[in-house]
Amino acid sequence: MSMFLKASRPRFWIYLLGPFAVGAAAATHGLTQTPHLAAILLGLFFTYPANLFIYGINDIFDFETDKQNEKKLGYEQVLEPKQHTKILTSIAIACVPWLALTPFIPLAASVSTGACLFLGLIYSAPPIRAKIHPGLDSLTNILYIMPGLAGFYAFGGIQPPILLVVAAMLWAMAMHAYSAVPDIEADTQAKLQTIATALGGYGTLVLCAILYITAGTLLSLTCPLIGAIGAGVYGSLMIISIITYKRGSILSIYKIFPYINTLIGAGLFFTALFQ
Repeated sequence: MSMFLKASRPRFWIYLLGPFAVGAAAATHGLTQTPHLAAILLGLFFTYPANLFIYGINDIFDFETDKQNEKKLGYEQVLEPKQHTKILTSIAIACVPWLALTPFIPLAASVSTGACLFLGLIYSAPPIRAKIHPGLDSLTNILYIMPGLAGFYAFGGIQPPILLVVAAMLWAMAMHAYSAVPDIEADTQAKLQTIATALGGYGTLVLCAILYITAGTLLSLTCPLIGAIGAGVYGSLMIISIITYKRGSILSIYKIFPYINTLIGAGLFFTALFQ
């Protein structure tokens, strides 16, 4: 796998593309309208280009902590400083074509897409670098709901379901907080403060449990079955994580999240499409 493709973290593409698809499904309700080509192309933007932007920039500014992080060394990759210019160039090449789409998609879809990239930028890059500000680090990760709004507006939606948006925000914050737990040791060594270093492993996992269960409960008001399943599955994973935390099992549990999120997202997609 090339450095550039790996930098985009293909296993995580579903976290941007999935919300886009759910948003598009919520707007179309059974595909009764012929999708505009620009809307489809916008969906493709949330594969390689947008992910390379978010994760490539993250890897550039996280080098000092990444080189000490077991998760990065064994599960992802560490970008050496000599590779940073190449990554920035590839980000520009991949993302500039998105600007050509903006005249052909609704303004709200363009704004939502821009917000996704902006939040990804300020999460990793100075001067804000939200990553090192506990609480703000998780809050900026609502960037993952922005593709959902972009898909909703691009496919003709007018008013997104508010409960679903709030549930998605809580889910995104929980995902970030949980992902920060395996990084506690490396971040502490690099003298970086995150929500996980501030609350500690157990405190962060309890917060994640609250966020996930609340998100599932809110979702169940709109999508009862998927909401109940989500609350049960994620809540159970948090309980298991809390019980086994000292055994060093967090990273192994973290690695199964893309599969679980894909299954839950697929259920939400088909529910939004046909309800």
